[in-house]
Amino acid sequence: MMSNLKLGVEVRSARLKPKEESTYGDGYGGVNAFVELRFDDQKVKTSTKFEDSKPVWNEKFFFNISDTEDLSNRVLEAYVYNKTSSITKSCLGRIRILGTAFLPYSEAVGLPYPLEKEKWRIFSSGAAIKGDLVLKVYVTDNPSPKVPNTIPTKKVTSKPRHKFNNIPTTEKSKPSPLGNQRPPQPQPQPQSQPPQLQLQSQPPQLQPQSQPLQPPPVTGASGFQAGRFGSPVPTVMGFNPNPPDYSIKETNPVLGGGKQARLSAHDLVEPMEFLFVKIVKARNLPSMDPTGSLDPYIEVKLGNFKGKTKHFEKNQNPIWNEVFAFSKSNQQSDFLEVIVMDKDMIKDDFVGSIRFDLNGIPTRVAPDSPLAPEWYRVNEKGSGEIMLAVWFSTQADEAFSDATYSDALTAVNKSSLRSKVYHSPRLWYLRVKVIEAQDLVLVPDRTRPPNPYVKIRLSNQVVRTKSSQSLNPRWNEEFTLVAAEPFEDLIISIEDRVANNRDETLGTVEIPIGTMDRRINDNRTVPNRWFSLEIENQRRVRFAKTRLQLNICLEGGYHVLDESTYYSSDFRQSMKELGNHQQLSIGILELGILRIEGLNLNQEGKKEKVDAYCVAKYGTKWVRTRTVTDSLNPRFNEQYAWEVYEPATVITIGVFDNNQINGGNGNNRDGKIGKIRVRISTLESGRIYTNAYPLLVLRPSGLKQMGELHLAIRFSCSSMFQMLVQYWKPLLPKMHYARPLKVVQQEILRQHAVSLVAARLSRAEPPLRKEVIEYISDSNSHFWSMRKSRANLFRLTSVFSGLLGTGEWFQDICKWKKPVMSTLVHVLYLAFVCSPEMILPVISIGLFMLGLWNHRLRPRQPPHMDTRLSFADNIHPEELNEEFDTFPNSSQDPGIVKMRYERLRSIASRAQTVVGDIAGQGERVQALLSWRDPRATTMFMVLCLVSSVVLFLVPFKFLVLGAGLYIMRHPRFRGKTPPAAVNFFRRLPAKTDCML
Repeated sequence: MMSNLKLGVEVRSARLKPKEESTYGDGYGGVNAFVELRFDDQKVKTSTKFEDSKPVWNEKFFFNISDTEDLSNRVLEAYVYNKTSSITKSCLGRIRILGTAFLPYSEAVGLPYPLEKEKWRIFSSGAAIKGDLVLKVYVTDNPSPKVPNTIPTKKVTSKPRHKFNNIPTTEKSKPSPLGNQRPPQPQPQPQSQPPQLQLQSQPPQLQPQSQPLQPPPVTGASGFQAGRFGSPVPTVMGFNPNPPDYSIKETNPVLGGGKQARLSAHDLVEPMEFLFVKIVKARNLPSMDPTGSLDPYIEVKLGNFKGKTKHFEKNQNPIWNEVFAFSKSNQQSDFLEVIVMDKDMIKDDFVGSIRFDLNGIPTRVAPDSPLAPEWYRVNEKGSGEIMLAVWFSTQADEAFSDATYSDALTAVNKSSLRSKVYHSPRLWYLRVKVIEAQDLVLVPDRTRPPNPYVKIRLSNQVVRTKSSQSLNPRWNEEFTLVAAEPFEDLIISIEDRVANNRDETLGTVEIPIGTMDRRINDNRTVPNRWFSLEIENQRRVRFAKTRLQLNICLEGGYHVLDESTYYSSDFRQSMKELGNHQQLSIGILELGILRIEGLNLNQEGKKEKVDAYCVAKYGTKWVRTRTVTDSLNPRFNEQYAWEVYEPATVITIGVFDNNQINGGNGNNRDGKIGKIRVRISTLESGRIYTNAYPLLVLRPSGLKQMGELHLAIRFSCSSMFQMLVQYWKPLLPKMHYARPLKVVQQEILRQHAVSLVAARLSRAEPPLRKEVIEYISDSNSHFWSMRKSRANLFRLTSVFSGLLGTGEWFQDICKWKKPVMSTLVHVLYLAFVCSPEMILPVISIGLFMLGLWNHRLRPRQPPHMDTRLSFADNIHPEELNEEFDTFPNSSQDPGIVKMRYERLRSIASRAQTVVGDIAGQGERVQALLSWRDPRATTMFMVLCLVSSVVLFLVPFKFLVLGAGLYIMRHPRFRGKTPPAAVNFFRRLPAKTDCML
């Protein structure tokens, strides 16, 4: 009896985009797409969507499963065709889903699968597409529709090798004895009856392991989809059949004021005019109190904007040196008032004022010299003068970075609003080798032998040696720490373990790191040094002091990594000035931060306004723009420049929400709005890139676009020859290859380096906060994430997809499915065997022609964050909940943690099986000459002896020719059983039977 288990396939939508997309068109604007599904001798088709590059079908099909025990060996194939006429069609791409990926209905989700070329079309120029097909594939035993007629296909039988373990016990069924008969044929579900899905306002709650997972939440479709297709299109887990476009967009801003503007250093930003008021000082101000004292401050008033300086107590000659900047676009009056006030307990007293007509204010154009301040009388009847200067200028003015802006006059912490430039401290690797100690001083009346170890502490880094039970212990252990200039003292102590939670200090020494030896390469030998330890609370007099022998040096030949090597902004060594020659820059990178458009409410809507600022990092230089308060479309228009020493580097720009404006104790963390990365090697020299980058941030609720960041980027190469030569030099300094660091050790040191940089820059004014540095440096990239694991697996599959496609194409050649192509391959093979000297030239010219052909498809803009590649636009809420969970102590319910552990065990069991199979194949190779199977080893040795004689007598060219023709022989000359060599190899023993 046939099994009741069905394979359900929901064909939702597709997004078809050709590689040769027209500049004025919409790609496949005239495609007539339909999908053909093939599974287990059954074939069904969807309806045809005419003239639609983003078709939406939303059709459901069910296939009969003839043998559930062999389900893991089955393959579901989906072909996307373009109906060119009533009788012809062309294949746009296909998808192959293995049976091991089939899940129960409760765990299945709709996923976009990238379209692949159909087998041998991987080498052809036809059907050149980029697109994906959204499918939901699941196994169920309770399908609603009936099963209709299908197009029969040839039955291909295969011996079952694995069991299907993804189906719950209630859904499994025994294999049918009628498995070889033609199964009933499936019917598509009528499109007029879409599935009735319940809307959920909250993500599903995870149940204990004994209960199945709840289906993912379903949200309604957009109004556009409902109006277009007549019925709402269901979206699973926030997935939209028509996902938003997260690609970068080219913009055309008026940079530098246009062609008629004066040339300046700020030619990558739009000019913004400001009215600058610089209050320098005052003298001989009249006293207003009966006591003769004066507590002066100044009000600068322009329309409704009012700025105040700080007040001085009992000072008639105060010095302020404060600058106010009023945006000319928000000018509300033609007159500027500078008012001198006397601060009082009840009501402030008026001292005097100065009034300026803005029509007579001069304009300063950088790089002109600063405008000289002048003395102005504040009261015509009495004494008192103020030194100030008033002028119009742009953001290129030197006073702009230290000014108090008109949109932040009421802020408590005004320093946190200003734009600043920071530099990371110079980092070093400190290598400490603990050799031995002598004359340990023990506490009197001790009867047990000592158990000493050495503890090394530098800043927040603490390492320990192993314990050694001796009065003159010897360790010979080496440690690597991260030190930052200016150096802190290295504290080394010898501890004695008295009890489980109690240690006694036997001696301490503080070593100034700056006095230690420095080396740039491994050729110099650093001598060992003895250090005397200080003993606290010594109870008896000793004639010999405790000494510790150490080998300490500062390694200047390394580059201290504070970023991932895949998107690092600098690779230079620590001792830049002590190398053989000073490394010259290969160019200048200029960045213009223009504006942000369409900022959404930050912090999940908990904040009613956004106070945005940008931070950019390249090399050791950090830049921070000013904070534009209470604006959803802030304009910055600030320009910065860096020297470039390596083309394979990345600049990172992050956008944050300033939560320090109203002061406080600094516990409010700045909000993350998004970040982008731009690789220098993707930029053409001399070209100005003006693009709008979407600001994407992943939160527990899902992926969210916070707005668009408009940038202008220009890379100017100073020496093209030097830059091309740089590609052939080592990426990292020489010490990374002479004495390489372990991968785990390098990641730990990177975390310490980020902590050191954050600690130093957080002490600046205004401080660059720790969460900002960690977000820019991506310090949490090593944490576990199911989403990242799936994305990396997809990346690995994509890398080898071409190799797999080549293998399938070669199988078709060997099976003579296309006789013309097989004949052509045979002719080329004979030509290469007869003229082997042409193989490498043909391969080289082929690669050259392929690169020349792909030149027209090169990206016109630098790449950006890919949400589909990151698996961020279609992710289950439970995976997001796990990704944002605290580590190492989880904040979730123990039942949820146990469920995650069981899921991880299931994944690990599959990986364990794959690793075991690979190891088994290798052990069979070893068994050829290991005499584990004496008969097999004897036959292999005889075969090697005979083959050596044959290889000696027969020319090598004939052997290659015969072997190739034998492999590609016609199926008529092939047997249906595996070859004798394969049978012999499979009988070789592996060590699997020796495992418990």
